[in-house]
Amino acid sequence: MPTITPDIGESDHFPHARASTPEVPAVDATSLQRWLHDGTEIALLDVREHGQYGEGHPFLAVSTPYSRLELDVPRLVPRLTTRMVLLDDAASAGVAARAAHRLRDLGYTQVWTLAGGAQAWTASGRSLFQGQNLPSKTFGEQVEQVFDVPHMDARALNARLAAGEALVLLDGRTLQEHRKMTIPGAVPLPNGELALRWRSVVADDQTPIVVHCAGRTRSIVGAQILRELGVPNPVYALENGTQGWALAGLDLERGSPRTLPRAPNPAQRDAEQRQARALAARTGVPELSATQAQLWLDDRQRTTFVFDVRTAEEFAAGSLPGALHAPGGQLLQTTDQHVGVRGARMLLLDDDGIRAAVVAAWLRRLGHEAATVSGGIGASLRIRPAATAPLPDAPAEIGFEELNSWRVSGRTWPLLVDLRASSQYRQGHTVGSIWSIRPRLLDHLGQAFAGTQQRPLWLVADDVAIAPLAAQDLREAGWQALAWTRAGALADAGWPQESTPQQPTDAESIDYLFFVHDRHDGNLDAARRYLQWETGLVAQCAPDELAAFRLEL
Repeated sequence: MPTITPDIGESDHFPHARASTPEVPAVDATSLQRWLHDGTEIALLDVREHGQYGEGHPFLAVSTPYSRLELDVPRLVPRLTTRMVLLDDAASAGVAARAAHRLRDLGYTQVWTLAGGAQAWTASGRSLFQGQNLPSKTFGEQVEQVFDVPHMDARALNARLAAGEALVLLDGRTLQEHRKMTIPGAVPLPNGELALRWRSVVADDQTPIVVHCAGRTRSIVGAQILRELGVPNPVYALENGTQGWALAGLDLERGSPRTLPRAPNPAQRDAEQRQARALAARTGVPELSATQAQLWLDDRQRTTFVFDVRTAEEFAAGSLPGALHAPGGQLLQTTDQHVGVRGARMLLLDDDGIRAAVVAAWLRRLGHEAATVSGGIGASLRIRPAATAPLPDAPAEIGFEELNSWRVSGRTWPLLVDLRASSQYRQGHTVGSIWSIRPRLLDHLGQAFAGTQQRPLWLVADDVAIAPLAAQDLREAGWQALAWTRAGALADAGWPQESTPQQPTDAESIDYLFFVHDRHDGNLDAARRYLQWETGLVAQCAPDELAAFRLEL
């Protein structure tokens, strides 16, 4: 098997595209399995589109769709010498190789593809998992088993509420999710904020506290966070969250106007700092000095992420330059959307000495190397700015005036290729346009517009960064008369619009995850399937996949 020698001295800044790229080597499934557990940093990136990823991927694979590759990988894998393995499957054959060439052009020096893709992974005796955020969700199921987290089902909770019993009901999800639907009367308090704000909504030591989410993970983890902080009240996880509530035939509240509870007063804050520090000490969370943390950041052999775990409003008001924002509860729930490198290190920051310590404790249990920094966002750290890859040259943008002029001129219309989400295209698009997505763009054009490479081709996009990526692939395939425009501009300029609810078909909509579709919108069968999937995750895992968790901490 060919190998690539890492360029240890390489800068973390992306070079300009190179004139040629060496052949990309492949690794077999057995070797990849060994690499994932050998203690050296590795990024296993699934470069298929999100719908394909969600229908079946390795437990530790991170979703990095080829349609957004150059936009997402620098954030998830910031160090150019990180060992990387790219994954596709028979239905997207060749996408991993194309993605590997793109990444090597950006300067990544250790890039492999998985020989045989997803099919080879299963042939080696390993499982493919449906859904997303697999490590975090499986971890939640393990937490429930290991810590015997008390739970309350929907009917029992409803009976207590109906009887007027004193009870504090907390929604451990994001404020956006809370406002979409919640258990009636719940207070929005994301898990990452629990350690800081719980005393603001709990008036005594006796009132029971119930934490809910949409399903299971954040209910379980949120309840256990409170228990480990030493909260004296009885604490429960609402079994199966809002989905369990709906399955019990109960009505959800939609459009809640409530917002996060206030921050604690000084006396409460002192007590919470003691609780957070005690938890951090029990779980072995190091509190690094600025000097020690800087050594982590300056180490070119390791990847270190720096996350500000406070709320979005606090982060926007000011943070340590170079830090990334990741609300603590979501960092625990969706770690693989923030960190693409297995074995990377994380520095967590706040301004209160509470939230970062608690989140770091739980990340360590998840199997990550996490630490806090003395002084938090006020520490004197030099953080390299988040890496961004140089994008290819964008085609010219066609604006409203030119669109309007073209429409009334009688000229032959250009070829229109809509690159927006398939769900958006279904809802409405310009008549005569086709839907496509970067990994299948050339195939779609060959089918729909064969022999028309000399006609103008306009890409329709709402994200200004998507069009240049697609245009690069098109230019290399011989399409030269390229431009791009926005879907809204076409509609405003009077180009006729239509909706096609069944086109593209579900099978063609590889960007959309249909897995247990509509489980939050009243589809009770989908909710049942989702909950069965979630409770079955642990049994599906191999021993080495579960061994990464450190619940004994």
